[in-house]
Amino acid sequence: MINRLATSNLQPFPRSIVKFAEMEYGLIRTQIGMQLAVLGSPGSRSFEAFEGKYSEIEAQTLLIGPLSPCNAESLRNQLSWLRPKPLGLATSAGMGDRLGIATPGHVRAVNEVQGKIAPIFAQQSIREMNRTGRNPQQVMDDTTWGVFEEGWQGGIGADADHLKTTDDIDACLAAGFTLFTIDPGAYVDNESTSDGLNRLIEKAELLPTNFQPKQTGLLGKTFVIEGFHLTFDEPTLLKAVVKYGKAIAHVVRMNDHLRRVAQNHAVEVEISMDETELPTSPVEHIYIASELQRMGVEWVSFAPRFVGRFEKGVDYIGDLASFEDDLAIHAAIARQLGPYKLSLHSGSDKFSIYPAFVEKTHGLAHLKTAGTSYLEALRTIAALDKEFIKEIYTFALERFETDKQSYLMSAQISKAPKPDQITDWTVVLNQFDGREILHVTYGSVLTQKVNGAKWRFYDRFMSILQSNRELYFTNLVSHFKRHLELFSTSE
Repeated sequence: MINRLATSNLQPFPRSIVKFAEMEYGLIRTQIGMQLAVLGSPGSRSFEAFEGKYSEIEAQTLLIGPLSPCNAESLRNQLSWLRPKPLGLATSAGMGDRLGIATPGHVRAVNEVQGKIAPIFAQQSIREMNRTGRNPQQVMDDTTWGVFEEGWQGGIGADADHLKTTDDIDACLAAGFTLFTIDPGAYVDNESTSDGLNRLIEKAELLPTNFQPKQTGLLGKTFVIEGFHLTFDEPTLLKAVVKYGKAIAHVVRMNDHLRRVAQNHAVEVEISMDETELPTSPVEHIYIASELQRMGVEWVSFAPRFVGRFEKGVDYIGDLASFEDDLAIHAAIARQLGPYKLSLHSGSDKFSIYPAFVEKTHGLAHLKTAGTSYLEALRTIAALDKEFIKEIYTFALERFETDKQSYLMSAQISKAPKPDQITDWTVVLNQFDGREILHVTYGSVLTQKVNGAKWRFYDRFMSILQSNRELYFTNLVSHFKRHLELFSTSE
């Protein structure tokens, strides 16, 4: 295909070219941007699923079409390795792309670690989609084109992250996602930790009969897990039931809905308890796992709220020894009651804990990142247009107090670099407060309009990145290689 396209003055992306079932597929550069090329015998029925314009080239039919939802779906149907699949218990990493153009850089980074990580290239939460004005199908299709461009055939997952409603499930299932991360955080009773025994009893009695303490079979039971002894006396069980009972009921409802509507579509489930105010204790972990099993829920990964602070786009905040001790118990529980993976949410840039995480879990580990790819986009822009990055940062400072409300943050505007005093913009991207401020304001930056019509930043933002894709990908590879190398080894 490459030679034939070259004779027609078409510029292919070489790694995208693939021959399958007597057809050839690839991406090409055109005056109107990147397009899909499909080459095959005249009259082949494989063309019927695609949209575009036809021509003849050396006695073959050539279709050139847009990077449309129709063509993305058709490509996934014809090239099975582009379809997401469940990844099971393999050590894995999610690389969320809020812009829809970062996937080629992610693929290259995974290639750099030589297949030691099972990748999830399509990962996005409903919150992220709402803030960026995207939908599940757009996330899936953008990922498809990025994976196709790089010629990746090593298998991919797709994570519909932090799902809170059955409508969220339906939209993501229709788009082809395979990992469904159920987030019952709104149903967790964080006040239970400070409740007295009588108050706990009152709250427990209000739960549905099947979720009350006596139904769990845990009272007085001791679990001996790899040397750890964990006992459920009455106060311990009551606190666990009251804190997480409603959350478990919500997970059951969500899981039942998913299994019912998924039918023959292969899916797997992650349970996310990380966005709660207080850490998940080991006995609470056992309670959650035991109850979910009793309710017939199957899951591949679990995200507890670990000790310490997991803030966006910065390293772990807390005592490393305490974290490793906490992690060791949770990992042992996951092995004995599963096995299932432990999932590290808000995982971007947590370099200090990656080796321990993989070691303590014996590789039953999943890493989630998203915002760090947006920050690498800003790093790319900073190297190319200092006035524009200054404008973005100034706006981010204005938006920070509002946008931080749904995040665990400790950045302070008073400690962040002042826009007029900055000469080297990499300083902001490497400084704690400035980095967090830029991180959490992504939605406002990408969707802000002037007088409700023209984009204030988005068009220039994307134009710079599209015109300098290789620089952006180079930055992504450098940054993610560091993540993946640390997360894929226990040495």
